[in-house]
Amino acid sequence: MLKLNGLRLLHLKNAQDEATVEMPVPKIVRIPMAQHMGAPCTPIVKPGDEVLAGQRIGESGQAFSVPIHSSVSGRVKAIEEAVGSNGALVKRVVIETDGEQRWIEGAPRTVSTQQELVEAAKDAGLAGLGGAGFPTHMKLAYKDIDRVDALVINAAECEPYITSDYREMVENPDGILSGIQTVMRCLGISRAFIGIEDNKPAAIRLLNEKAAGTGIRVEPLKSIYPQGAEKVIIYNTVGRVIEEGEIPADKGVLVLNVTTVASLDRFLKTGLPLTHKRVTVDGGPVEKPMNIRVPVGTMVSDLLAFAGVDAGKVKKALMGGPMMGVALDTLETPIVKNNNAILLLDEIQAKPPKTTACIRCGRCIDVCPMNLRPAELERAYDRKDTERLAALKVNLCINCGSCTYVCPAKRNLAQKHQLAKELLRRK
Repeated sequence: MLKLNGLRLLHLKNAQDEATVEMPVPKIVRIPMAQHMGAPCTPIVKPGDEVLAGQRIGESGQAFSVPIHSSVSGRVKAIEEAVGSNGALVKRVVIETDGEQRWIEGAPRTVSTQQELVEAAKDAGLAGLGGAGFPTHMKLAYKDIDRVDALVINAAECEPYITSDYREMVENPDGILSGIQTVMRCLGISRAFIGIEDNKPAAIRLLNEKAAGTGIRVEPLKSIYPQGAEKVIIYNTVGRVIEEGEIPADKGVLVLNVTTVASLDRFLKTGLPLTHKRVTVDGGPVEKPMNIRVPVGTMVSDLLAFAGVDAGKVKKALMGGPMMGVALDTLETPIVKNNNAILLLDEIQAKPPKTTACIRCGRCIDVCPMNLRPAELERAYDRKDTERLAALKVNLCINCGSCTYVCPAKRNLAQKHQLAKELLRRK
């Protein structure tokens, strides 16, 4: 059973009321061929090729993958290999932009069946835009779709600082609701819930007004962390528990991020695939927090220059929020599809705390939404005891970071859990 309690964090939504601004096309983009869970794509362009914005430049023959599209028009300068933000080597298509931003010819697309919806989501290059990057078409392609009776739209956005989904809700409510209705119609789903933390009253009020008479229910949720975790939001909206080894559809639920469903609607209306992403830029070195619509492949350094950030004051940069974000080893890292924020830390914020011995206080157990025992998991990992890790259900860890946050000894519990999962996989 999941817990209803959680962390009450300072939300620090400094950019919440900052309307999205458009970033000009940079001189160079470096578009990775791996921007989602699953198989990476292979470049289908070569140096010297002219490309248009929206043109497919990478694809894979694997089902568990989505195509990659150019976010700009220009000339392919190189195909390079670099270390991605996840530490793996990935190919990148380097494009010199022409400044004209010429687009492919897009056309509206009509879908009425599950198969048509699946094909549209894949052609759009959609992956979960809340951060996980799970290929959207794979969720929509669930073979026993008749078992699914509830659609949950994850609009919790529970991490501190991040406001990109919030801006989607207040700037594009009609697109969100249109996308939800399309998914319900094509998959035969009878109920839909939009789960929003109650610290976003303007979004709740606006979507309630727009959803009147549609059968779509806006569900205000407690502002606790990690409300936006998939298993947590399912429990708190429809009351169902996803057991170890199950996916939500096994319990009759389909979960989509709010920006993902809006992007699907945008593709169906225009025929233009996912090439840009709204990113919140915030943190200690940022004088004016912003929400910026950025071409995929833009280097973080270029984004910060546009946002007026002094890179010399940045001591650490995260892709994402402070709880689950991934630390970057360089600002010369490209923005990818599932980026929703760049959080920048100054010298004081980036200073790591001193780690001391576990005092067995049990706080990590109290806050874990999955009822795990984080300190025991850490000890099992340190001993490389895979049998104990399996018995303690380390694979149920959702990497929310709550245990690390509350630990008075400042143990790196959440980080150890991810290493433990990898140890089990190799075993």
